[in-house]
Amino acid sequence: MLEIRSFSIMSIAVILVLISQHCFCLNPKSLNTSMANGFAPAVATWYGSPTGSGSGGACGFADDVGAATYNGMISAGNSNIFKSGKGCGSCYQVRCSKHPSCSGSPITLTITDECPGACNNVPYHFDLSGKAFGTLAKQGQEDALRKAGIIDIEFQRVACSYKSNIVFKIDAGSNPHYLAFAVEYVNGDGDLGAIELTPSNSKSIPMEQSWGATWKAGIPEGVKGPYSVKITTIESRKMVVATNVIPVDWAPGKYYHSSVNL
Repeated sequence: MLEIRSFSIMSIAVILVLISQHCFCLNPKSLNTSMANGFAPAVATWYGSPTGSGSGGACGFADDVGAATYNGMISAGNSNIFKSGKGCGSCYQVRCSKHPSCSGSPITLTITDECPGACNNVPYHFDLSGKAFGTLAKQGQEDALRKAGIIDIEFQRVACSYKSNIVFKIDAGSNPHYLAFAVEYVNGDGDLGAIELTPSNSKSIPMEQSWGATWKAGIPEGVKGPYSVKITTIESRKMVVATNVIPVDWAPGKYYHSSVNL
């Protein structure tokens, strides 16, 4: 019996060593979505029409995802990527090589939506627009790759580099006593850690995340624009101020283009 027990313990030890060398294991807490971590494994799917631009729904970007700056190169992310909206606007390189139709070349995507439910069955799941998913394929094999439905990919966080300055889109529910807006096209980290609103005739007002990339603040009686907006990112804590970007006569649904970016 002593011999059998010794053999069993040794066998278990060998198996554990083999597993540690070959197991596909991901700990979302240790492998976070910060920059400079290198490529890591994930899965990808696509949604919408085969050549569609996807959606900016849960981030508040709406149809802007099809405009020239995003150009449909976007993705929804599961909870470890979307981060309750804190991941909105962040950029990733993704590539695929295991499927025969994969090109192996990386593409850059912006997170503009959430992929809930079954997308959280794996640590990292990107749900790409049909257009972006096809861009992962070899030329002429876009439809073949889309027919796979779900593929293994690799991803890494990268700095955003938009050919635009920061834009503020006023939320439709805004009024003289409540101001909310979505923030788009932030270079570098792409994400939003803190926002301060500075009126022309009052001290700064800290804003709160409402949902996605949309932030809100109550406007006290008598406080007026134009408003300056100070943005602090999450990853690097960089700051930028868009001076007097929101005019006195701002209106819900309007876009206001700043002259700054990171």
